[in-house]
Amino acid sequence: MGYFVHETSIADDNVKIGDNTKIWHFSHIQSGAIIGCNCSFGQNVNIGSNVKIGNGCKVQNNVSIYEGVELEDYVFCGPSMVFTNDLTPRAKYPKGSLAYKKTILRTGATVGANATVVCGHEIGKWAMIAAGAVVTKNVLDHALVEGVPAKQIGWVCECGQRLDNELKCSCGRKYRRTEKGLEEIR
Repeated sequence: MGYFVHETSIADDNVKIGDNTKIWHFSHIQSGAIIGCNCSFGQNVNIGSNVKIGNGCKVQNNVSIYEGVELEDYVFCGPSMVFTNDLTPRAKYPKGSLAYKKTILRTGATVGANATVVCGHEIGKWAMIAAGAVVTKNVLDHALVEGVPAKQIGWVCECGQRLDNELKCSCGRKYRRTEKGLEEIR
């Protein structure tokens, strides 16, 4: 076994966990979940059935990733952030997984502490969701969003720094606009 699961955590049968992944205290990985290499899951994390998580992801304490949510590589989920998977839930009238709305976080996306991502949306590559924001629509690649509901307030570099008005970063990267957001000029 090339990964670590803390003795207080449970990994159900029929899960795939990549090498060098660490799953810490009181977490649960449900059947059918696929987790990449070099990931880290903090205390009290729940990974739902059939969830796909890429390589190098970091999921902080108290996060539940429900069925219907997918994380590509290098996604960061801050402490106690929330995903949903049903727009109209009722305890008396459960719809089951066929009604779940797909949510995808593209490579390098970051979701801050206590933010909420309402299901059925795409968070673009290297986008950054501020702490406490409520995402109710798609977020462009490299967009910086904040507030309730979340609104774009700027652009961020792959390194995480806010870009200037010319879409340049202090790290030296430069970007240009596309219909999906920004792309790096190489």
